[in-house]
Amino acid sequence: MARAPDKRIEQAKEMYLQGQKLVEIASQLNLPEGTVRRWKCTHKWENERSDKKSERSEKKKVKKKKAAESEVERVIENSDLTDKQRLFCICYIRSFNATKAYQKAYEVDYLTAAANGSRMLGNARVKKEILRLKKERLNREFFSESDIFQKYMDIAFADITDYLKFGTEEVPVMAIYGPVKIKDPETGEEKQLTKTVNTVHFKESSGVDGTILAEVRRGKDGASIKLSDRMKALQWLSDHMDMGTEEQKAKIAQMKAQTEKITGNNQEIEDLDEIEGEIYGGDK
Repeated sequence: MARAPDKRIEQAKEMYLQGQKLVEIASQLNLPEGTVRRWKCTHKWENERSDKKSERSEKKKVKKKKAAESEVERVIENSDLTDKQRLFCICYIRSFNATKAYQKAYEVDYLTAAANGSRMLGNARVKKEILRLKKERLNREFFSESDIFQKYMDIAFADITDYLKFGTEEVPVMAIYGPVKIKDPETGEEKQLTKTVNTVHFKESSGVDGTILAEVRRGKDGASIKLSDRMKALQWLSDHMDMGTEEQKAKIAQMKAQTEKITGNNQEIEDLDEIEGEIYGGDK
């Protein structure tokens, strides 16, 4: 008489297909990991997991494809644009790079595209269509234009002192057997010898906006943090001023005016923090 199939095999298989690791499955079912691994090979679970992943991936692709097709159809229906202008709009909304979009739409070399891409963005009809596409995409992805604009402002005007505190401190001079003691020449009393050192202290992660950090790492010379690229954020803001609110645009304009005032005749900016303080006040 044949043995009844082990119900635990089906249980283990289901857990595996849900993405659990073999060691986790073995622990939950109180089995040796080798047993679960043998079941996986014998019953070819890997093939079924691959099929499930492919199915999920295909659904995502279909969703993205439908959204892209919808964008294309709407642009094609716009009779105010030429065929190449329509293609430029479709390419631009996917990369926000006018040069690449122009190069693809008009099939020209890089230098020609670089010279004409930004000019194309100045075309009133093209600009109107791009704005419509932007809003449609943002609505579909549950973000507002001002939210995205604000995030780039936060990156562009980030202050390193929001994330760390640096300065100097007096610390004891240490020898092999502990702190070095010296005699005070005035009082004759023994006191601890100190020295001044440079210090850097990170602020607690719970008190800062970690989304603006590009990197936090610990190396052989200690821990370090790196802010997201300020220049890239400033360039993005310059290219997408239409997405900002009036208040956000005013802050950018004020920053620009203050910078020009201070730099004047190619002078260096002596205190960028002071300028940012005027823009953000105490809310920065």
